[in-house]
Amino acid sequence: MDFSEEQVERYARHILLPEVGGIGQAKLLESKVLVVGAGGLGSPMLLYLAAAGVGTIGVIDADTVDLSNLQRQIVHTTASVGIPKVESAKASLQAINPDVKVVEYREKITAANALELIGDYDVVADGTDNFPTRFLVNDACYFAKKTLVSSAILRFDGQLYTFKAHEEGEDKPCYRCLFREPPPPGQVPSCAEAGVLGALCGTMGSLQATEVLKELMGIGDSMAGNLMIYDGLGAEFRKVKIKRDKGCPLCSDTPEITDLSIHG
Repeated sequence: MDFSEEQVERYARHILLPEVGGIGQAKLLESKVLVVGAGGLGSPMLLYLAAAGVGTIGVIDADTVDLSNLQRQIVHTTASVGIPKVESAKASLQAINPDVKVVEYREKITAANALELIGDYDVVADGTDNFPTRFLVNDACYFAKKTLVSSAILRFDGQLYTFKAHEEGEDKPCYRCLFREPPPPGQVPSCAEAGVLGALCGTMGSLQATEVLKELMGIGDSMAGNLMIYDGLGAEFRKVKIKRDKGCPLCSDTPEITDLSIHG
């Protein structure tokens, strides 16, 4: 594609990278990413995806901005309190980069709408804070054959993973290969119950954005098949290999889950 003079200046630091260049930047401008959740993880991710020039960014979130969000949800401001998060996020992203089209979905992702919502997007990024939604998004991406980049945070710890729908004969794992099913309610505390360091959300959301951009451009080593663990207090990263579970209820050769009806 032909870049305008303003775009050449805006994306100059990208275009200078041999791995990106004009071809990579053009891919970003033509790409579509769906971000599920405009909260602690979604905020830095949305900001960096917009700044990078991802052409279309969909944002799913049914909540409004609360004062308690602002300790970590940096896409919103004090003036946004009481405003729908998708509306607040859209204003911030368009202020950063007018090249970007932001599509608002002020609703919850459900078994009824998940496949339709993710159908038009190249990559899905999950920044939600509850297990039922995480499993739903994983299952929907698997059936729709969409790449999923997911992250999770609690207190001072973070996790990051990328999942790609595998073709027959391949050994790419899904989220259920790592966690078979959601834990019983109340077993794992939420951030609202246990707390989270605000800056940790920035760390993990930025890493998530990096992996999304890599997947869109097809550069570097994919995180697929690996789990990255970050210990914020110990300042340590670990990367663990994940194998496809031959007995996975979703992606095994004899799956128990064949549609999204399990999610009600």
